[in-house]
Amino acid sequence: MNLFEKIFNYQIISRLEDSGTFMVSSQERAWLKTMLEHPAAAQAFTSETLDKLQSILKTDQVMDTSHFLIEKARSIEKQVYHPLLRIFRRHIMNKCGVHLSYEIKGGRTINDQLALPYKLEYSIVKREWYLLWYHLKRKAFMSTRLKNIVSISPETIQLSDVDRIFNRISQILDSRKNNVILEVVPEYNRELSRILYALSSFEKEVEYDEENDIYRVKICLLGGESEYLLSKLRFLGKRVRVIEGKYLKRRLLEASMKALERYGVNPSKEELSHK
Repeated sequence: MNLFEKIFNYQIISRLEDSGTFMVSSQERAWLKTMLEHPAAAQAFTSETLDKLQSILKTDQVMDTSHFLIEKARSIEKQVYHPLLRIFRRHIMNKCGVHLSYEIKGGRTINDQLALPYKLEYSIVKREWYLLWYHLKRKAFMSTRLKNIVSISPETIQLSDVDRIFNRISQILDSRKNNVILEVVPEYNRELSRILYALSSFEKEVEYDEENDIYRVKICLLGGESEYLLSKLRFLGKRVRVIEGKYLKRRLLEASMKALERYGVNPSKEELSHK
């Protein structure tokens, strides 16, 4: 395929996306049909949606993975999908309140709490789904693991009250946000796509200083995300440097000093920061 064919195809795809049309390849259809045979598919979709997808893919072949996929020994993994995801998505979309029962530490169960579901969030570190919700009686913003939720039942709430509470939650989340600015070392500009991929799970903005040929990545962090970002920065190594973010700078400096001390080098913090 030459350059003009690539440009032409890109224009076609862009126009199809603008019209709401989605193109799939035969390989993607085969992959989807294979995935629908997994037991979790019955929980991920309603019976009507599952029947419709299976009907559309009836003439497609199942993907043959026996020749190019080999499953090696691995540790036990937690199931990424949770059966309550679909239920809570509908409640959040419809701005519907619920009566919630959930377990807390010690095995005790808190029953029949009037709640307004706000958002579903997946922790990449803990590999678990969380429900972010507003406790209508205590007027508090809460976070609960989906696996700890025992039961839910819908409850009607006035739409005006829902909008007011959602605005309040947005203010709470904004107050917890912390901005960090990373700078890509110009020598590694060619690896920008790899760097951004490593940071893909964060809310971010990328700016380019054309005069100095420097990319800066502004990341918006919530309270519990700093440790996960630290693990990504250690992975990226000398490709990026922290420009703004006192906590991250201090933690990276401490880690660097411990690593050097292990090999008999004992620089001061001032010397290390200059390096």
